[in-house]
Amino acid sequence: MGVDDVPLDDKAKRMRDLLSSFYSPDPAMSSSNSSKFASLDAINTTSFDADQYMNLLVQKSNLEGLLQKHVEMAAEIKNLDTDLQMLVYENYNKFISATDTIKRMNNNIVGMEANMEQLLEKIMSVQSRSDGVNTSLFEKREHIEKLHRTRNLLRKVQFIYDLPARLGKCIKSEAYADAVRFYTGAMPIFKAYGDSSFQDCKRASEEAMGTVIKNLQGKLFSDAESIQARAEAAVLLKQLDFPVDSLKAKLFEKLEQSLEDLQLKTEEITNVLEDSSDPINLATTNDASIREFVEAIRAYRVIFPDSEKQLIKLSQDLIAKHFEITEQYIKEQISVAKFLGVLRIIWRDVLLMDEVLNEAFLPDYSLGAAQVVVKQYVANTFSHLLRDISDALTVNIHMKVEELPLQIALETSKNAVLKGSMDVLVDFRHFLDDNLGFLLKLRDSIVDWVQEGFQDFFMALDKQFLLLSGRNKSVSQEQGLTEGMMVDKVLAGLVLVLAQLSVFIEQTAIPKITEEIATSFSGGGVRSFENGPAFVPGEICRIFRSAGEKFLHHYITMRTQRVSVLLKKRFKAPNWVKHKEPREVHMFVDLFLQELEAIGAEVKQLLPEGGLRKHRRSESNGSTTSSRSNPLRDDRMTRTNTQRARSQLLETHLAKLFKQKVEIFTKTEFTQESVVTTIVKLCLKSLQEFVRLQTFNRSGFQQNQLDIQFLRSPLKETVEDEAAIDFLLDEVIVGTSERCLDPIPLEPPILDKLIQAKLAKKREQNAITS
Repeated sequence: MGVDDVPLDDKAKRMRDLLSSFYSPDPAMSSSNSSKFASLDAINTTSFDADQYMNLLVQKSNLEGLLQKHVEMAAEIKNLDTDLQMLVYENYNKFISATDTIKRMNNNIVGMEANMEQLLEKIMSVQSRSDGVNTSLFEKREHIEKLHRTRNLLRKVQFIYDLPARLGKCIKSEAYADAVRFYTGAMPIFKAYGDSSFQDCKRASEEAMGTVIKNLQGKLFSDAESIQARAEAAVLLKQLDFPVDSLKAKLFEKLEQSLEDLQLKTEEITNVLEDSSDPINLATTNDASIREFVEAIRAYRVIFPDSEKQLIKLSQDLIAKHFEITEQYIKEQISVAKFLGVLRIIWRDVLLMDEVLNEAFLPDYSLGAAQVVVKQYVANTFSHLLRDISDALTVNIHMKVEELPLQIALETSKNAVLKGSMDVLVDFRHFLDDNLGFLLKLRDSIVDWVQEGFQDFFMALDKQFLLLSGRNKSVSQEQGLTEGMMVDKVLAGLVLVLAQLSVFIEQTAIPKITEEIATSFSGGGVRSFENGPAFVPGEICRIFRSAGEKFLHHYITMRTQRVSVLLKKRFKAPNWVKHKEPREVHMFVDLFLQELEAIGAEVKQLLPEGGLRKHRRSESNGSTTSSRSNPLRDDRMTRTNTQRARSQLLETHLAKLFKQKVEIFTKTEFTQESVVTTIVKLCLKSLQEFVRLQTFNRSGFQQNQLDIQFLRSPLKETVEDEAAIDFLLDEVIVGTSERCLDPIPLEPPILDKLIQAKLAKKREQNAITS
């Protein structure tokens, strides 16, 4: 049953385990512990009790279970027999194979003893002949060796006699290394025979070496010689047992002075990195000098074994000076390719010096300085980007362009924000892709610096917008009107540009920048957990959303204040009690409309058009009807002046009770109509307040009635909320009548005649100017 389904490997393993447990019983186990295995699984143990097993099986199983157990055990017994038979067959085959192998070995060994004896005889024969040859050539070989030793001795004697001449030639050719090598080679002979046989040669050689030592000393302290040449001179002097330790202070002083020639120069960096894409140009003019310095370090370590600390300090000072010059270099706006070229030069110097002075740990030392420089470069890049955006805003607005200066400034600043930010991310990506040693270690830090940089950049950009908008400056109230109008004109347009740019940053720039950061600058994590994430786009969007609304309201306030100055001058200048009869629409109406046209021209450049107008004039109610079409006022014209003055206030307030409620000030949207409507509402509200501060005679009241009636038509064409404008214009007329001593309005025909005259005059002026 289930046994047949077991794989062959499992069955073989089980069979081996059973045979092993059967043939290696544990003597420590006794029959006294048989009760321990009183279970149906005890059949495979060494202490198996058949009677106890059958009793237990009968107790726990019914008849059907016993029959099933019988079938299973019969199949298992059959399988065990088969496995045992296979095991016997396999072992039998192995025994047969082993027997055949032994037989082959016996057959191969037969005859080997005879071959060994023959080989031994040949070896003995060769040895005897070799002894004969050695015996016959012994005398001649000794004679040849004696002659060879004599020849070598003669060569040495000849070398000693020729040494002064050789040293003279080396001095003439300045081959001081050969001179030292020749002299040190002859020193053992001079020590042994210099006072007898070779006295003259020794004296002449010492005189020549005195000249060599003098020349080497001059070379050692010569500023014209390279560092490597001076180091070689010091090595040669030490080989001649010259006390160079006494020269240690002067030598290190010279080495410190040579560091100035090894330092990077800003001019050299600029000239060499003109074509930074060519890796050959990355080898600066100090390449040979740094290699000489490395060789000098190598030589000084040999000459002065205790100078390791001084050499470490000099090497670290050189790397530190490299980074200091780099910090000065990156204060100007340079490309990331040039900056990486400078870093490669520094890293090359670090690796060259680390080969001969690894105790200085220069790669680790340079990591700290590189961290400061790279972080400063990231910060400077964002500063340059901030400056470019500010220039794009201010330069284009102040440029004398005939058409659409604000639109040009907005598009340029949008491009500066979005394209500039993307270019910055592409540049910073080069840091992550480069394989410089300290850049690889700073990878996570660079990611954090970029994210922090964008967070701080947009915070600084918000502050820069506030500064450009003039919200942080106090404007003098005593400046001239013309000058004030000029400043307001430029500044107001800039504020509107800032409002639209803030909306663009919130809705377009931040999502794209966030996506690019998530793609290329994910990771980081060097910042501590308490500081939170480095870049929080939600916070930046909230800041610029609020900034856009503030700038829009600031623009509306500035434009409203400008018009309010005009209205204030209009109502404070004349004596309204002695005002003459109106003959035409006052000039301030033209100035007011001109201001609205200027505002409209600005918003058309920057803001989109809005939807349909929400508040149309309703003819079914009397909420916004003019004073001349109001039946109550027509009836008042037939009354006496005294009755008219007494009943006017009562009628006005009664009419307000039945007027339809008009929502005057609603939320300002980023559309042309909404902004212009809000400004007009605020101006009319200011006009109403100025009216309430004056006292009018009949002519003054009629003049204001004429001016307000003329304004109705152009204002309705400009705004989107006609109902509110009608309401505010009516409020101005009512306020004027309340402050009038004799509020008798103009007759409608006279009013229409004066308005038509003004319109005709305006058409003539337009025809002349066109």
